[in-house]
Amino acid sequence: MPRPRVLSGIQPTADSFHLGNYLGAVRQWVTLQETYDAFYCVVDLHAITVPQDPALLRRRTRIAAAQLFGAGLDPGRCTVFVQSHVPEHAELGWIMSCLTGFGEASRMTQFKDKSQKSGSDQASVGLFTYPILQAADIVLYQTDQVPVGEDQRQHLELTRDLAQRFNHRYGKTFVVPGPYIVKDVAKITDLQEPSAKMSKSASSPQGIIDVLEDPASIRKKIARAVTDLGSEIKFDEENKPGVTNLLRIYAALSGSTVAELEERYTGSGYGTFKKDLAEVVVGALTPIRERTEKMLADEAELDRLLAEGAARARAVASETMRQVRDRVGFLAAR
Repeated sequence: MPRPRVLSGIQPTADSFHLGNYLGAVRQWVTLQETYDAFYCVVDLHAITVPQDPALLRRRTRIAAAQLFGAGLDPGRCTVFVQSHVPEHAELGWIMSCLTGFGEASRMTQFKDKSQKSGSDQASVGLFTYPILQAADIVLYQTDQVPVGEDQRQHLELTRDLAQRFNHRYGKTFVVPGPYIVKDVAKITDLQEPSAKMSKSASSPQGIIDVLEDPASIRKKIARAVTDLGSEIKFDEENKPGVTNLLRIYAALSGSTVAELEERYTGSGYGTFKKDLAEVVVGALTPIRERTEKMLADEAELDRLLAEGAARARAVASETMRQVRDRVGFLAAR
């Protein structure tokens, strides 16, 4: 019996993933490759919804791919590729945009959030329509389930609506994907602003731990992480958000439960706790950084793996698009 298929993607818009990316997404992908037919892409088409330096985008696309392999994605167990290497994404994105109502697209809350930062006059049409391209990314591979967090749930609902609309209008073509809700995902917040999500676009450099960061810098940031009144190591979202965030990180990377950590550090104070946490973070991220650096040192091999992944992805995508073109009524090329 074939394994169910999952698909997810990550943008190449920084020189390193941060700890929130790793714990919230990439680490889950590594687990999913064991039991699912897993497709993972570096979504460079989505990246250009905001201005990008071309040379930097190319470099960051390789860095993102190398980190995925460095984190444990195995090209023998899953398909890792770059979105723009499979032109069917853009083609299906256009077809899906022709099925999407303007009002429907206008209701996507992430566009409102992102466009408010720079002003709607500065926001590109691509930024407005990117949830439609995201829908195309998913249905192109006849995806059964999509790993989603709360911030992406609305986009998955749009994907389901568009898949069902196409199937109703043109006949059964797409699998209607469902959410893969990852249980116990660590919600990692800014080290300096614990009420805000850790984010490249919103956090200060001191509030983020990068996957590729050097150990000395990681230790310094954790030592300076915001804590709360009192010295008790206790999980309390409302009164101790700083310590709660650090406990989440510690539990996620060490395998200990929060309750076990609270007991272990009873009467210890923040200094000892932060020092131990820093070593746990360094211990978890150092092997990923070293494997990533090794991948980046052999660019030809990295590009070969990505070409191999793109070929596997295109085999699936081209078959989907053959059906889509026929059902929409496009004249077949000879």
